[in-house]
Amino acid sequence: MDLALGSVPRQNLPEVLVGYENADDAGVYALTDDIALVQTVDFFSPIVDDTFLFGQIAAANSLSDIYAMGGTPKTALSIVGFPGEKLDFALLGEIMRGGLEKLNEAGVALLGGHTVRDDEIKFGYSVTGVIDPKQIKQNKGARVGDRIFLTKPLGTGLISTALKKGRAQDDHVRSAVKVMVELNKAAAETALRFAVDAMTDITGFGLIGHAREVARASQVSISIDHSRLPILPGALEYSRAGFCAGGLKNNREFYSGSIRMAEIVPAEYQDIVFDPQTSGGLLIFCWPEDADRLVDGFAAEHMLLAEVGIVKSGNPGWIEVT
Repeated sequence: MDLALGSVPRQNLPEVLVGYENADDAGVYALTDDIALVQTVDFFSPIVDDTFLFGQIAAANSLSDIYAMGGTPKTALSIVGFPGEKLDFALLGEIMRGGLEKLNEAGVALLGGHTVRDDEIKFGYSVTGVIDPKQIKQNKGARVGDRIFLTKPLGTGLISTALKKGRAQDDHVRSAVKVMVELNKAAAETALRFAVDAMTDITGFGLIGHAREVARASQVSISIDHSRLPILPGALEYSRAGFCAGGLKNNREFYSGSIRMAEIVPAEYQDIVFDPQTSGGLLIFCWPEDADRLVDGFAAEHMLLAEVGIVKSGNPGWIEVT
């Protein structure tokens, strides 16, 4: 996408507060001095066999970008690709029912959508929310000294790949699904009570890819401690067994030129940091003087918050994994 956008002329509209220049999670368009629209779109093919669960995961994933910007999602339009005569439309009904359940949980109104014929099922949403222009959380906000936190465990890509190969254990799949259907709503609302400088969600580019977007936009470097990463049960096992999706390999190839991987990092943990996530957690960059309060705030809500790294000076856009 970056290569394609590089040839597209830039717009210069004062109402556009956040565009696509820094690979932020969503765009932001000012309506007034106090209210702005925040918009995003995401859809993908099934990663689990259960159609209802797939709809839930797709919805949670689509809503996540709004939460990652510090916004509140309000409306959604469904985006569907469906084979038509090749499959029973009841399957599509189950997918959409699962998605609607998550929209209802988030308090988001479904206004309609669009369906096209496709050889493979694809499903997701275009989501619009509102945000205070003074409270936007962008990739470019991280500062040297920020402590870095992650709100969900990693490894959904490895487990999904093992599932497609018929090798994933049921309990591992259940753990991954529980994480993927969880909205980032509560995590974002809790984080915004503290001195958070930047925030993004971990999705298709993996932990490394999304951390690098923040490092590059903020002109800082980032250090990640592999031993502190929260990891889903089974993910390391599937890495050792070679269940690495094409997206993981693509992430490794694309980002390897901006990473220093310490020799002590085991191969399976290297896979984890490149593993593409679906409906992953928030990566939170918190000013150190408020970081302990952030930790206490998440603990009070009984939510996962793992400290995984720190922002440093040095080569802008550089990531080290120690």
